[in-house]
Amino acid sequence: MPSGPVPWSAKESRVPRPDLPRPTSASRRSRPAGGRRGVLTRPRDGTQLFWTSEGKGAPAVLLCDGLGCDGFIWRYLEPVLAHQHRVVHWHYPGHGRSPPPSDTRAISVPSFADDASAVLDAAGVERAVVIGHSMGVQVALEMHRRHRARVEGLVLVCGSPGHPLDTFHDTSVLRSLLPLLRRTTEALPLGVAALTRAAVRSGFALQVALLFEVNPALVHREDLEPYFAHLSSMDPRLFLRTMQAASEHSAEDHLSAVDVPTLVIGGDRDHFTPPWLSRRMALAIPGAELVMVSGGSHTTPLEAPERVDKAVADFLRRRVPECHTHSTPA
Repeated sequence: MPSGPVPWSAKESRVPRPDLPRPTSASRRSRPAGGRRGVLTRPRDGTQLFWTSEGKGAPAVLLCDGLGCDGFIWRYLEPVLAHQHRVVHWHYPGHGRSPPPSDTRAISVPSFADDASAVLDAAGVERAVVIGHSMGVQVALEMHRRHRARVEGLVLVCGSPGHPLDTFHDTSVLRSLLPLLRRTTEALPLGVAALTRAAVRSGFALQVALLFEVNPALVHREDLEPYFAHLSSMDPRLFLRTMQAASEHSAEDHLSAVDVPTLVIGGDRDHFTPPWLSRRMALAIPGAELVMVSGGSHTTPLEAPERVDKAVADFLRRRVPECHTHSTPA
């Protein structure tokens, strides 16, 4: 498989950027009643995992976040899906409302895949369509490798199958800098945490993101603020250890073995995981569909919610038969 951008020869669904006003905050979808919240004690080491469940209907859906995220990216997609499907969302160890693991050395993408399977157990869901964003793409693919019987389908959004620091902004600079960042953070965790909080509170981090990482013409500032608020509350050591785990992991060797309906969604302005990664991943997965969103960055689900919501809902309707999914209340 080539190591860089490849020409796209299969049928690619491109979603153009329409000349329409940006959606306002009022367009945020209403959520169905009856959501449930809970924590799960993981038998392996006693670590608790926070998860939520709302909606009903098959196929069930499991949402897997990116690094340093606690669900901000699903702001629009989650409530839409919950009107037709049982939707389970969970937090990785040390993310959101899940406390840090007792042994941070055990952090790995395969362990997250095992955690995801345990969350389905706690939610009473036998099989689900796993939707992953960014690092969540790696978790979703690894879950298919390790827990094939639990996976009804895959939706892989703005992510890489592995070694994401090797392609960040189409360079390996971040991978080279990671050891230095980890040494500095391990030596001065309180100082690094204070700097992170200051960058968030001053608005500097958000401004940098708007200038260099997202499409400011499409995204709302209020949609990004929860991410930075959560990031400022994380232990920077755990954040970088998780980044290291993602950097070392790859499910690229498993792509040809994926045997469930798969939808790949990418943004053609994504610098975190460049769009050629989405194209290459879709080519490598048998029967995969690809949707590329014009103007979309790494936060495409927030920048083009109607387009992403429609693509996912249509995929679930066409490609994932309801009769093969079983879900019972937790």
